[in-house]
Amino acid sequence: MDLQVERVDVWAATIPDQPGSLAQVLSVLRDAGADLKFVVARRTREGAGEGIVFVAPLQGDRETRAAAQVGFNVTPSLRALRVTGKDRPGVLAELTQKLAEGGLNLRGATAAVLGTEFVAYMALDSLSDADRAMEILQKA
Repeated sequence: MDLQVERVDVWAATIPDQPGSLAQVLSVLRDAGADLKFVVARRTREGAGEGIVFVAPLQGDRETRAAAQVGFNVTPSLRALRVTGKDRPGVLAELTQKLAEGGLNLRGATAAVLGTEFVAYMALDSLSDADRAMEILQKA
């Protein structure tokens, strides 16, 4: 399997659960020049009236300063890999099976297909788990 596997920093921010909150923080990042490849936003269960948004990548001082101004921080407890390759039926099942066989438990996974290519973001709990996952997936 021909895969591209890279480690990425995921940034997170808490936002109000109300119309326009997501648009506002994404606009700040856009205006700072961010070219986001990953965005996941959802309501939180913990706090009524709150949501959380995860983004990647943020690069350079301008983007990271803008992100900090609207409440983003790198998520130190979440280590993520970005995996891309040619799509085919069952590819994510195969990749997650290889990680399971390697004794790795995913914290989360998000995947999508565009045309003939897939992209998956896989979250792990530690840097050592991310390194092991990277090794496993690069051999796949």
